[in-house]
Amino acid sequence: MMSSSCTNSSVNGFYNFLTQGLNELHQSFLSHHFMSIQFISEVLSSLQSFHSQLTILVQRLCLPVGGKWLDEYMDESSRLWDICHALKSAISGIENYSSTGSNIASSVDGYHHLTPELSHQVIRAINICQRESLGLVEENKSLMETRIQALSQCLNQNMCMESKLNEFNGFRGVLCAMRSVSSLLLMILLCGVAYCWSSSCFDQQGYEGHMVFGSGFVVSMARLQQKVAQEIDQTDGQPGILLLEFQQAKIAIEELKVELERMVGYDAQYEIQAKVDNLKRCFGLLRCGVETITGQLDDFFDEIVEGRKKLLDMCSHK
Repeated sequence: MMSSSCTNSSVNGFYNFLTQGLNELHQSFLSHHFMSIQFISEVLSSLQSFHSQLTILVQRLCLPVGGKWLDEYMDESSRLWDICHALKSAISGIENYSSTGSNIASSVDGYHHLTPELSHQVIRAINICQRESLGLVEENKSLMETRIQALSQCLNQNMCMESKLNEFNGFRGVLCAMRSVSSLLLMILLCGVAYCWSSSCFDQQGYEGHMVFGSGFVVSMARLQQKVAQEIDQTDGQPGILLLEFQQAKIAIEELKVELERMVGYDAQYEIQAKVDNLKRCFGLLRCGVETITGQLDDFFDEIVEGRKKLLDMCSHK
């Protein structure tokens, strides 16, 4: 049986781990552009790391076999699983869009003089690609609405009484902390790759109930939440997919379309290779980026399954 001092040390260590991870994410704003692939990847890595550490901690706490703690852990891991699948669905849509854009860039790459007929064909292809982008955003909007609301409520709800948080050797408090942190990180991810309405979903409420965790944890979480809201406010304010590489690809394909329409309208030849090169670069970065995020999500799914299996095996062998 783990001693009370060892239990407290493990639980406090987990809170410190969360605090450090949140602080590192806040620091990442200095090295990564907001909602870039690198930033999204780091947020996802933090979520994965926090979940892994939670599973390790649970195995150390000597919790009772078949206790309510196991149901609560399973519920939380199921919630992560569901939202991460929604994330993967959104990423898949962006990947399809990036493939369409890359094909357009390849179709005009190397042409020094485009005929009016070919220009019209490319413009039609761009229009289809842009409609695909709009359809993707609308599809994500309906898919994410209920999930964002649920995450926002979870993030801002007051915690239970301190006596409740100490139940199961402090496990319940740890799980409440993890639920709040994961809600914040999942909201950031959804706003990046799926849909963001405004910074209002990151409004801070209910933090007085978090004080049982200690000032370090509360301050770190509040600072990150506030920073994300500020960064969203500094964008153009339009709802939609905030992913930087996605926005850059949209701009690049519109610029090529404008240039082609000028050529057709004025029956003139313009040098478009620079626009084509930029389009190739933007969609190439987007495609590589979403492949990276997809790989991370697949790894996280494996970890969630493995964590659930470990705890079930642990209980069955006691």
